[in-house]
Amino acid sequence: MTAVMAVVQARMASSRLPGKVLEPVLGTPMIVRQLERLARCSSLSDIVVAMSTDPQDDGLEDVVRDAGWEVIRGPQDDVLGRFTAVLDARPSPTIARLTADCPLISPGVVDLVVEAFESADVDYLSNTLEPSYPDGLDVEVMRTQALQRVATDSTDPHEREHVTLGIYRRPDRYRVRPYVDPSGRDHSDLRWTVDNADDLAFVRRIYAALLPTTPQFEYDDVLRWLQQNPESNRTNKDAPRNAALDGLDTGVMRHPGNQGSQDDLGSR
Repeated sequence: MTAVMAVVQARMASSRLPGKVLEPVLGTPMIVRQLERLARCSSLSDIVVAMSTDPQDDGLEDVVRDAGWEVIRGPQDDVLGRFTAVLDARPSPTIARLTADCPLISPGVVDLVVEAFESADVDYLSNTLEPSYPDGLDVEVMRTQALQRVATDSTDPHEREHVTLGIYRRPDRYRVRPYVDPSGRDHSDLRWTVDNADDLAFVRRIYAALLPTTPQFEYDDVLRWLQQNPESNRTNKDAPRNAALDGLDTGVMRHPGNQGSQDDLGSR
């Protein structure tokens, strides 16, 4: 089994909800809640938090380190550069990219995506290209060599900001595959990420309802609770999915309801 290092991208300077990653969720910073969930993944050999060298991230670094997690910092305005800084310090043949605004991330889904990557002869695989999971369960897995090649070759500011864009928009150069829920379910309309105060309130409700009785609650546990409490549901109608990529030529379809191709891993 190939070593797969998770790199969790985090910052304090969120434009819509500044400092959201340190907002408490049942008394624990949101980013720590997410890292606790990722620690349950059997497919990850290591977890590193990538943040910028901007002074406003100093407090974030202190919190993450005090909680026992490794932090590596890089350029503020070059997110792809932060990932190469991580790889310079902690070489790994494969990395899984996650963002720190997903405190409901599913360890089970992460493991499924990583395992699918390892069984495929590809450079990049993710469950975001053709969404079938809720927004907030996003996982991207890639060969380090592919990401480093983009980092060396690309000066496109969008590719420096969105990290993996330079891989999946070039299917002629990189072997790219989507991963969709093997159960055939499509919950891509659900919104479980945190970009604003309403998203944060939703996550707090989920944790308050499930953590006391089911400390290792999973994807299906959240779905069951929402079926019993439909008034708490949040969907893409509340806020659009992947709004930051609107207007960019990504080279792929990135909207809910994609049916998938015959090459979709996990769809058959």
